[in-house]
Amino acid sequence: MKMEAIDKAALKYEGRDWRVTLLPKLAAGAKQVAARVLPPVVFLALLIGIWELACSAPGASLPPPSTVVKETWMLISDPFFDKGNLDKGLFWHISSSLKRVAIGFSLAAIVGIALGVLIGQSTLAFRGLDPIFQVLRTVPPLAWLPLSLAAFRNADPSAIFVIAITAIWPIILNTAVGIRNIPQDYRNVARVLQLNGFEFFFKVMLPATVPFMFTGLKIGIGLSWLAIVAAEMLIGGVGIGFFIWDAWNSSLISEIILALIYVGLVGFMLDRLIGFIGSRIGGFSQQ
Repeated sequence: MKMEAIDKAALKYEGRDWRVTLLPKLAAGAKQVAARVLPPVVFLALLIGIWELACSAPGASLPPPSTVVKETWMLISDPFFDKGNLDKGLFWHISSSLKRVAIGFSLAAIVGIALGVLIGQSTLAFRGLDPIFQVLRTVPPLAWLPLSLAAFRNADPSAIFVIAITAIWPIILNTAVGIRNIPQDYRNVARVLQLNGFEFFFKVMLPATVPFMFTGLKIGIGLSWLAIVAAEMLIGGVGIGFFIWDAWNSSLISEIILALIYVGLVGFMLDRLIGFIGSRIGGFSQQ
């Protein structure tokens, strides 16, 4: 009987000890989540409340959130409908835009990193190309559209070119800055170890420049998304930019607001995706 009592007491103590160690960890985790989630939720609720009050008055030029949800509920509840031609759900418009962004941004990343390495490593290339890049990067994205339409005579390649030419400049410049900031000690060690060009790139250059490179890529993906929305307003076809422009021509303000919300959410997710990839590759912080 005494042994059974001791065993029960031990089990009771172990259970209490398990709760004592786990509950503080759960509480600390909940506090961290609340600290990150609650502020944006509170400010978003406040913003929606102000918007509702400001736009509910008679004669308001913009619809309140309640009206936006009511008028666009079909688009919200069924984003996958496809009635043919351009009458499609928002999923198809956004996916078409993302497809163009993926191609254009990939081209910009490949060419931009290569050119950034070139002008970062070569003083001669830097002196020759940097002034040209500094002039071209100030050209607005849509200013390239007429030229690309004249060259490609097709909407999709023209939009992809506008995306690539918009996104490439921050990638080039940030990569070049990262290359030029590699400590001289790293270069001296590479010479002592007699690393060849490929070994120097993968073992020294790439790890040292990842933070700079992904800063350029994060800026580039944001510019890509901005450029495609603007370009699609002009070139037409399936895409979120065309959807917004078509809603404007039809005076469907609620649909425009809904599309803008989706555009912002997708842009946010793209930014976080690039930051996440950078953090996995080289410890690049999203902060």
